[in-house]
Amino acid sequence: MTRDTQSRGASEPGPAARLSENALKVRPYFPTLIFSLEVPDSEMLNADLIEAIYAERERDRRGVPKSNFPELGSWHSHVNLHKDVTFSELVQCVDEASDMMCRELGYHRSYRLSIGTMWSIINPPGGVNRAHIHPGCIWSGVYYVQAPTNSGRIEFIDPRTQNLMSPVKYIPDTRRPRICWTKVRYKPVAGRMLIFPSWLYHSVAPNRSRARGKDADRIIVSFNLSQKKRE
Repeated sequence: MTRDTQSRGASEPGPAARLSENALKVRPYFPTLIFSLEVPDSEMLNADLIEAIYAERERDRRGVPKSNFPELGSWHSHVNLHKDVTFSELVQCVDEASDMMCRELGYHRSYRLSIGTMWSIINPPGGVNRAHIHPGCIWSGVYYVQAPTNSGRIEFIDPRTQNLMSPVKYIPDTRRPRICWTKVRYKPVAGRMLIFPSWLYHSVAPNRSRARGKDADRIIVSFNLSQKKRE
């Protein structure tokens, strides 16, 4: 027994036992940001978009195979919808959201986030999107045009692969802190827009809607954003 221990007495707590609950500080550095917003009064906008997207599919039945599965009935449009006047109202919404992000993140005022590509996807029942990223841009986004019940949630995966190598044990049947999640899912809601880092892996679960006909289709418009010099 040391002199220190003798002087404290056997029942007196050591330094570690005297730490208060607020002694431990935590700082969440290097976060992964996902922005979301609800477009107000989106019903009329969505009705116009649905008509335009189905018309586009009629013009190009083959579409573009990307993360979707055409053999399951999924359709992916060309990637220049932002240049079509039919989509100008949605483009304006994306531009306004992008400007808010620039202010929030402190981006240089001489630059703006500009749409580089924009496309639509129709996923009928059974349609799915495999995990993927969007190279060549900074941010990517999705706008939900039509989202029937059980039409497939988007899932984002923790980009820090080391967190997946040695899973941590948590208290069972309790909600773990958000900073400890390894994946997050968003329910598709018509009129909702999500914007996320283009390097963040994401996928879409199968559409299991039981609605009839075209009402069962999950319809989205996606886009990529890059920083461009303001004119």
